[in-house]
Amino acid sequence: MSEHVIIRVDDLSKVFGPNPSRAFPLIDQGLSKEEILERTGCVVAINNASFEVRRGEIFVVMGLSGSGKSTMIRCLNRLIEPTRGRVLVRDKDVMKMGQEELRGLRRTTMSMVFQHFGLLPQRTIIKNVEFGLEISGVDPAERRQKAQASLALVGLQGYEESMPDELSGGMQQRVGLARALANDPEVLLMDEAFSALDPLIRAQMQDELLGLQEKMQKTVVFITHDLDEALKIGDRIAILGPGGAVRQIGTPEAILTDPADDYVERFVENVDRSKVLTAGSLMRKADPVVMSKDGPSVAVRRMEQKGQSWLFVTDGARVLQGVVDVKEAVKIRREKALDEIVRMDDVYTTLPDTPLADLLTVAYESAYPIAVVDGGWKLLGVVDLATIIAEVGTDSETTRPLTDLNGGVNSGESASGSSTEVTS
Repeated sequence: MSEHVIIRVDDLSKVFGPNPSRAFPLIDQGLSKEEILERTGCVVAINNASFEVRRGEIFVVMGLSGSGKSTMIRCLNRLIEPTRGRVLVRDKDVMKMGQEELRGLRRTTMSMVFQHFGLLPQRTIIKNVEFGLEISGVDPAERRQKAQASLALVGLQGYEESMPDELSGGMQQRVGLARALANDPEVLLMDEAFSALDPLIRAQMQDELLGLQEKMQKTVVFITHDLDEALKIGDRIAILGPGGAVRQIGTPEAILTDPADDYVERFVENVDRSKVLTAGSLMRKADPVVMSKDGPSVAVRRMEQKGQSWLFVTDGARVLQGVVDVKEAVKIRREKALDEIVRMDDVYTTLPDTPLADLLTVAYESAYPIAVVDGGWKLLGVVDLATIIAEVGTDSETTRPLTDLNGGVNSGESASGSSTEVTS
């Protein structure tokens, strides 16, 4: 197993019912879940699932109710015993672990966050967070220190002595997350962790999880039935079909743009693509002129070749400097340098991971395509209005106008937002 793979699942199946082995020949013949139930009285929850979870990624397992996703995550740490297949965690076969080794896995390597918070109502918040450490025999002073650090991570400083019923649902879920983080596990298993929350708090918790992940780089297996949630937080997504089989594994963009079969295509057909597809996924190559070596005549010649009346301008390291117009270049090509006519007004830039929904209004307003840049303002490509409309139409939700940096490309503020209007 690659050093980048933390969890590997091979041909995993879980069958509930009398004599589950009777179901396997029928599974291998391709019979449906309903047919197998009728013939054997057994329920197929997971059907020959195989996948890998990489270090530091949020791997989302999603599907409709009854697709086996919650059973799947519980098989990873053997809260539910798989019927067939293998689960490897760092090359160790979980199926072969004895009870002591399995308890060690659950206490130190994999922590679980449940849909229903599971807080102990008679214990204070900090004692709830300490609970797992206490069970593991950690020294009181050390477990208090770890619990306080964990609560700080999820923004609950000052609530240590509160009781669970004094906290809102979102705050209680933060306590559950803090408890899971307290022993610094390598893997977080999150089973419908936010589905009991109201939509606004749920969105906030998703954002907080992404913020924590940016800091801590945990490996997360996240279960959800909500496709929008999966697309928002997942680095990769495994979609389970009704019979517990994996129908597709891929990045959010891959699943949206290249569904593996009719089931996945129907699953994603009502998704707002503009919130998932990004500038980086649709940008085309930019062919700028270089201020340090190309003059106005070169710029005019290149515009003629490309059949357009403008070009982006960069320095020798492809750091964006602005745009040059053909009329201005023609006027000065025998007299002045290119830098005298480079303009920053009406030039819009964005980072590659900006959703298209955030760019549609800007694309309508801009006289030029939107420049896609990295955090150091290096020009990566361009995305234009026609491309955005072709992918998402004109009904997408848009955001407020982009932020005016006031200082041009060298103001040092470029990395702070996902999209930026640059003015001189």
